[in-house]
Amino acid sequence: MGHDDDSSKKLKQTQNQSQSQSQTGSVSSASGRESTPGWFDGYDVGAFYDEMFENDGSTRPHYNKLRQFLDATSREEFNNKRASADQSLLRQGITFTVYNDDQGTEKIFPVDLIPRIIEKSEWDPVEKGLQQRLYALNAFVHDVYHERKIIRDGVIPGEFVDGCKHFRPAIAGCKVPKDIYIHVCGTDLVRADGGEYFVLEDNARSPSGVSYMLENRSLLKKVFPGLFSDYSVGSVAGYPKDLLEVLKNIAPNSDGDPVVAVLTPGSYNSAYFEHCFLAREMGVQIVEGRDLIVEDKVVYMRTIYGLKKVDVLYRRIDDDFLDPTVFRKDSVLGVPGLVEAHFSGNLGLANGIGTGVCDDKLIYTFVPAMIRYYLDEEPILSNVETFLASDPVQLKYILEQTDKLVIKPVNESGGYGIVIGPRATRKELDECRERVKADPRNYIAQPPLALSRHPTWCDGSLEGRHIDLRPYILYGKSIKVSRGGLTRVALKKGSLIVNSSQGGGSKDTWVVS
Repeated sequence: MGHDDDSSKKLKQTQNQSQSQSQTGSVSSASGRESTPGWFDGYDVGAFYDEMFENDGSTRPHYNKLRQFLDATSREEFNNKRASADQSLLRQGITFTVYNDDQGTEKIFPVDLIPRIIEKSEWDPVEKGLQQRLYALNAFVHDVYHERKIIRDGVIPGEFVDGCKHFRPAIAGCKVPKDIYIHVCGTDLVRADGGEYFVLEDNARSPSGVSYMLENRSLLKKVFPGLFSDYSVGSVAGYPKDLLEVLKNIAPNSDGDPVVAVLTPGSYNSAYFEHCFLAREMGVQIVEGRDLIVEDKVVYMRTIYGLKKVDVLYRRIDDDFLDPTVFRKDSVLGVPGLVEAHFSGNLGLANGIGTGVCDDKLIYTFVPAMIRYYLDEEPILSNVETFLASDPVQLKYILEQTDKLVIKPVNESGGYGIVIGPRATRKELDECRERVKADPRNYIAQPPLALSRHPTWCDGSLEGRHIDLRPYILYGKSIKVSRGGLTRVALKKGSLIVNSSQGGGSKDTWVVS
């Protein structure tokens, strides 16, 4: 498998810098003078791309106003703001669920009050790259369930697609409204040396976290209203309205205003807060499988006034549990007959069944090829250099270099199952090699990336913590990208895992002009 040469060179440079501590800077004052609160005294830029500071410790121009704002803020005032923010999160029940945690499953989602700021001129090509990527991904999903041209033309091996855990041969040849499968996508971006963005993975089944993006913005406006007046910040408030328009766009055979509902597995799901939040913001019902019934291939929800026809479901249930007559027969979360109603043209379903084929980290490696194949364009955003354990030559390299690579199972999410070679014990490395040899199709490997860092409030001071970025892309009559997205931050010192289930938090993300 070939890789983009320029991207590989840049990643190797990044890898080399991440292993070197020579290019570091220390921040001690703003504009060459001693700042009164001393917010950044001794702040270590480190051997990483720092979002706020240059390597020599000087403030990046678009962060100057934030720096000045902090310099004029006392620590007592800042701590009061933090306490107020925590109380607000607690009152609103902004939580997520962590399974297998002996300290309880329900957690308040940590929000760091220091916003991430991205200039619009820098954001515009990222937005175009995300739009390009979603066009290609949607074309790929349609193709593999219909003509399979990309396989016949030898661009992607058929066994890679057919062996994907989330590939659904049962829906082959079935038509979906407007030929759109991926209505909502959350693409994870990381930033490496020099500030270039790379795509880490795509989430095309049921991407979560958008509620935290919206709530973070609302929180920061309340906590730091004066700071917003200093910046021209791109709005994210229109997301629920845009999402509702996307859902209504796939409503079949509806007269007047289509009836839309959010289908949730229930209150024990890790993203249940988000399901309720989005239903409330869109002004639609939230339902569980037991609230729905299918009659004559039409879906109805039970109400106190009797049955009411449903035109569109924004489902937050995986394919396996969606309909026990088609997928898992033991599922009590789904609705018998729902899949038939959908493919009979009586129900719009977002995201489409089978979109999980794009979430496979092995399929991810072929997205640049998809863009060239379907769009006849060069990718705007680069993938991270990736090695496939399913390829015998690359497998040999992975097994020899396990201690220098990041090993990922192709179908896991939430940071689970990842082995970071340079930080693993000999026992962990040996066990990892055995797992990879036993099931090569299920693993990929990537060089460790020097993820960018951002000043983050940690234990009474501001320290650099690694971050990523998840923008949300909506595909309706056109493709819209959220202005910024959700910045996730690894709150544990030195950690590269930003997922909330692994101890991560989030930041508000400002795209400013």
